[in-house]
Amino acid sequence: MPAVDGAIVFRDALVTFDGVDYANQLTKARLVPDRPIQTVRTLVPDGAVQDVDSAVWTVELSGLQVNTPDGLAQALFDAAGTQVEMVLQPKTGTGQSKRTFTVIAIEPEYGGEQGSFLPIDLTLPVVGAPVDGTS
Repeated sequence: MPAVDGAIVFRDALVTFDGVDYANQLTKARLVPDRPIQTVRTLVPDGAVQDVDSAVWTVELSGLQVNTPDGLAQALFDAAGTQVEMVLQPKTGTGQSKRTFTVIAIEPEYGGEQGSFLPIDLTLPVVGAPVDGTS
Protein backbone atom coordinates (compact mmCIF):
# COMPACT_ATOMS: atom_id res chain seq x y z
CA MET A 1 0.00 0.00 0.00
CA PRO A 2 1.44 3.44 -0.91
CA ALA A 3 1.95 6.14 1.70
CA VAL A 4 -0.98 8.43 2.29
CA ASP A 5 -1.09 11.85 0.64
CA GLY A 6 -1.77 14.91 2.77
CA ALA A 7 0.46 14.18 5.77
CA ILE A 8 2.22 17.38 6.84
CA VAL A 9 4.80 18.51 9.35
CA PHE A 10 3.37 21.09 11.74
CA ARG A 11 5.29 24.22 10.73
CA ASP A 12 4.54 27.29 8.68
CA ALA A 13 1.21 27.38 10.53
CA LEU A 14 -1.39 30.07 11.04
CA VAL A 15 -2.70 30.68 14.58
CA THR A 16 -4.88 33.76 14.87
CA PHE A 17 -6.33 35.30 18.00
CA ASP A 18 -8.87 38.05 17.35
CA GLY A 19 -7.70 38.17 13.70
CA VAL A 20 -3.97 38.61 14.47
CA ASP A 21 -1.52 35.82 13.59
CA TYR A 22 0.69 34.81 16.54
CA ALA A 23 2.25 31.63 15.08
CA ASN A 24 5.71 33.30 15.25
CA GLN A 25 5.42 33.31 19.08
CA LEU A 26 4.09 29.77 19.58
CA THR A 27 5.73 26.35 19.74
CA LYS A 28 2.47 24.46 20.30
CA ALA A 29 -1.16 25.03 19.33
CA ARG A 30 -3.41 22.03 19.72
CA LEU A 31 -7.19 21.56 19.86
CA VAL A 32 -8.11 18.78 22.29
CA PRO A 33 -11.53 17.14 22.69
CA ASP A 34 -12.56 15.70 26.05
CA ARG A 35 -15.22 13.14 25.17
CA PRO A 36 -16.33 11.13 28.20
CA ILE A 37 -17.27 7.51 27.58
CA GLN A 38 -19.39 5.68 30.13
CA THR A 39 -19.18 1.88 30.20
CA VAL A 40 -21.10 -0.67 32.24
CA ARG A 41 -19.92 -4.25 31.93
CA THR A 42 -22.54 -6.90 32.54
CA LEU A 43 -22.11 -10.48 33.73
CA VAL A 44 -22.02 -12.06 30.28
CA PRO A 45 -18.82 -12.42 28.19
CA ASP A 46 -19.77 -9.86 25.55
CA GLY A 47 -22.03 -7.73 27.72
CA ALA A 48 -21.21 -4.05 27.76
CA VAL A 49 -23.39 -0.96 27.57
CA GLN A 50 -21.62 2.18 26.41
CA ASP A 51 -22.53 5.80 25.89
CA VAL A 52 -20.37 8.50 24.32
CA ASP A 53 -21.03 12.01 25.63
CA SER A 54 -20.60 15.28 23.73
CA ALA A 55 -17.06 16.61 23.44
CA VAL A 56 -15.87 19.58 25.44
CA TRP A 57 -12.97 21.28 23.64
CA THR A 58 -9.88 23.15 24.81
CA VAL A 59 -6.93 24.66 22.97
CA GLU A 60 -3.42 24.20 24.36
CA LEU A 61 -0.89 26.95 23.64
CA SER A 62 2.84 27.05 24.43
CA GLY A 63 5.53 29.44 23.29
CA LEU A 64 7.19 32.73 24.07
CA GLN A 65 5.72 35.16 26.59
CA VAL A 66 5.69 38.41 24.63
CA ASN A 67 4.30 41.22 26.79
CA THR A 68 4.39 44.01 24.21
CA PRO A 69 1.49 45.47 22.20
CA ASP A 70 2.09 42.90 19.41
CA GLY A 71 2.47 39.93 21.78
CA LEU A 72 0.01 37.10 22.37
CA ALA A 73 0.63 37.18 26.14
CA GLN A 74 -0.41 40.84 26.21
CA ALA A 75 -3.43 40.17 23.97
CA LEU A 76 -4.56 37.36 26.30
CA PHE A 77 -4.09 39.59 29.34
CA ASP A 78 -6.06 42.43 27.74
CA ALA A 79 -8.90 40.11 26.61
CA ALA A 80 -9.10 38.01 29.80
CA GLY A 81 -12.63 36.86 30.53
CA THR A 82 -13.98 37.68 27.07
CA GLN A 83 -14.80 35.46 24.12
CA VAL A 84 -12.40 35.73 21.19
CA GLU A 85 -12.33 33.98 17.81
CA MET A 86 -9.30 31.84 17.00
CA VAL A 87 -8.21 30.03 13.86
CA LEU A 88 -5.79 27.10 13.79
CA GLN A 89 -4.42 26.19 10.36
CA PRO A 90 -1.50 23.71 10.51
CA LYS A 91 -0.14 24.80 7.12
CA THR A 92 -0.50 28.22 5.51
CA GLY A 93 -1.75 28.56 1.96
CA THR A 94 -4.93 28.26 -0.04
CA GLY A 95 -7.00 25.08 0.17
CA GLN A 96 -5.51 24.01 3.53
CA SER A 97 -7.50 22.49 6.39
CA LYS A 98 -8.33 24.83 9.27
CA ARG A 99 -10.51 25.00 12.36
CA THR A 100 -12.26 28.16 13.54
CA PHE A 101 -13.46 28.38 17.14
CA THR A 102 -14.23 30.75 19.99
CA VAL A 103 -12.23 30.70 23.23
CA ILE A 104 -12.58 32.37 26.58
CA ALA A 105 -9.33 34.31 27.04
CA ILE A 106 -7.34 33.65 30.21
CA GLU A 107 -4.40 35.66 31.54
CA PRO A 108 -1.10 33.85 30.94
CA GLU A 109 1.73 33.59 33.44
CA TYR A 110 4.02 36.59 33.78
CA GLY A 111 7.77 36.35 34.41
CA GLY A 112 10.01 33.30 34.54
CA GLU A 113 13.40 31.94 35.51
CA GLN A 114 16.68 33.85 35.32
CA GLY A 115 18.57 33.35 32.08
CA SER A 116 15.62 31.79 30.26
CA PHE A 117 13.15 32.95 27.65
CA LEU A 118 9.85 33.79 29.34
CA PRO A 119 7.39 30.97 28.57
CA ILE A 120 3.68 30.88 27.91
CA ASP A 121 1.91 27.60 28.57
CA LEU A 122 -1.84 27.53 29.04
CA THR A 123 -5.09 25.85 28.11
CA LEU A 124 -8.06 27.92 26.98
CA PRO A 125 -11.66 26.68 27.06
CA VAL A 126 -13.41 26.52 23.68
CA VAL A 127 -17.02 27.70 23.51
CA GLY A 128 -18.97 25.01 21.68
CA ALA A 129 -17.09 23.06 19.02
CA PRO A 130 -14.54 24.01 16.35
CA VAL A 131 -15.86 24.55 12.83
CA ASP A 132 -14.08 22.63 10.09
CA GLY A 133 -13.10 24.55 6.98
CA THR A 134 -10.46 25.27 4.36
CA SER A 135 -8.44 28.38 3.67
